[in-house]
Amino acid sequence: MCGIVGYVGPRQTSNRPLEVVMEGLRRLEYRGYDSAGVALVTGEGGGLVTAKKAGKLVNLIEELEAHPLPAATVAIGHTRWATHGAPNDVNAHPHVAGPIALIHNGIVENFASLKAELVAAGVEFVSETDTEVAAHLLARAYVEHGNLAVAMCAVARRLKGTFTLLAVHADAPHVVVGARHDSPLVVGIGEGENFLGSDVAAFIAHTREALELGQDQVVTITPEAVTVTDFDGVPAEARRFTVDWDAAAAEKGGFASFMDKEIHDQPQAVADTLLGRTDIAGRLVLDDLRIDESVLRSIDKIVVIACGTAAYAGHVAKYAIEHWCRIPVEVELAHEFRYRDPVVNSRTLVVAISQSGETMDTLMAVRHAREQGSKVLAICNTHGSTIPRESDAVLYTHAGPEIAVASTKAFLSQITAAYLLGLYLAQLRGNKFADEIAEILGQLRAMPDKIQQVLDRAESIRQTAREMVDTSSVLFLGRHVGFPVALEGALKLKELAYIHAEGFAAGELKHGPIALIEEGQAVFVIVPSPRGRDSLHSKVISNIQEIRARGARTLVIAEDGDTDVLPYADVVFYVPQCPTLLSPLLATVPLQIFACELATSRGLDVDQPRNLAKSVTVE
Repeated sequence: MCGIVGYVGPRQTSNRPLEVVMEGLRRLEYRGYDSAGVALVTGEGGGLVTAKKAGKLVNLIEELEAHPLPAATVAIGHTRWATHGAPNDVNAHPHVAGPIALIHNGIVENFASLKAELVAAGVEFVSETDTEVAAHLLARAYVEHGNLAVAMCAVARRLKGTFTLLAVHADAPHVVVGARHDSPLVVGIGEGENFLGSDVAAFIAHTREALELGQDQVVTITPEAVTVTDFDGVPAEARRFTVDWDAAAAEKGGFASFMDKEIHDQPQAVADTLLGRTDIAGRLVLDDLRIDESVLRSIDKIVVIACGTAAYAGHVAKYAIEHWCRIPVEVELAHEFRYRDPVVNSRTLVVAISQSGETMDTLMAVRHAREQGSKVLAICNTHGSTIPRESDAVLYTHAGPEIAVASTKAFLSQITAAYLLGLYLAQLRGNKFADEIAEILGQLRAMPDKIQQVLDRAESIRQTAREMVDTSSVLFLGRHVGFPVALEGALKLKELAYIHAEGFAAGELKHGPIALIEEGQAVFVIVPSPRGRDSLHSKVISNIQEIRARGARTLVIAEDGDTDVLPYADVVFYVPQCPTLLSPLLATVPLQIFACELATSRGLDVDQPRNLAKSVTVE
């Protein structure tokens, strides 16, 4: 959950270590904003200094302005999403044990027994956190080994749970040491300086050259070198890569919020996800699919595992892949998957969808699937993250950094990647002729312009949201691919505006949910194209009539030219015409804009909704 940053630079003291770390924390605040803190080592013969404050990063900034810290050679910083202990000054990271300061992302599951051991040895604790246990263990290990990296290895071997740890020592003014187990950590490679971060956004303003650390590795950075070992101290390799976006991509770019910017990024995000996927003959080529073609031809079932918004992208994928490939597709919530003894085997392809690639529930489901003999393909937005590394294949989206906690452009990019996967399987297995696939790819490539048209028409959506600022409940109805769109629309409103919102399959209306309809109840209805299955269109029109007759306020999303909805809609938001299976790329956008605008009108922070963090790296 938490954001972590580490920096080591020139051997003379300066303000740069603090400046780099604070900038990194600003870029990582989306990962947690309960509290923030920094630790500095102030050079040869210097000491260890820290500052930390509860609340958002601005509180720490104000603290540093009021009480400036000295120049330093190394620094670590942390922005917290609380797991153990309340979000207050004392529980904020870093945690100090003698000459050592330590920060942590994750949960130490065996902290209670380790803490009891330390208390018995006379250690006094000041916080409620599991992290302080690791700090004291590291301080004691350093006394034994006299080397911070060796001590970190010893501590890492004792911890159970999920963790990334960064530590500095007052006697090592040119060293930062990190360890990772089931939690993200990447290295930034500079000239005369090096960086650590839970995401490349932490150091993207300074370098685009990075190393992806493997599972159970310890890294030591100095101004001149990066050294990687496993937890036993055996030298290990880390893959180098170049980040393909720059610092500007992580800035608001003149928009009022990151979410607003990312909604407007969606035409480019979808276009970029489609780029480079065909050869000169026009055939789909997915370069990162390292699964043998014979295996993909033999699969008889696909299981999509994901959480939250990504799971709704999986539901859209189910409709498309089953239609194009005639392979049965199941969509599972990743946190339920491994606990219900799922029926998967070597003929099952498991597709794991995660924006960050670090979602712990999904990662554990990936591991379970592979233990059962299934091949796993990841759809992910973050290069070097854990889920792609532990999967058999990966299909990267190219949405760029998504800073707002509630997902927007990642969702549309995930759907786009799922379409590419479905078409690739149809091509490989002979379910579709080459010209049919080319036609659908052409339709996909037209979607970014159509998404832009939706954005250009958005003022009516915003105006409606402002008028509904005091609403307390909104329902969402959809059929076919409109059903997961309804689910996503409801989730966005819950995440951002903190009001009751539910998504239903429109056909379920008469089986219970219609009891919720009363005078003035707001209901969004996603209407399928009349050019598709006419029966579906007419049935949804009937649903609108049913709820309108009972006093509902009907807000309808329909495609251009659909006049059948006009007699029964209080408000209509039109989107461009497109094939039914591709329509979620358009129908979702008005719902994102609506939720963003309504929450903003209520004075809420749409980038950092309460109780949520961007990357859920604990179960």
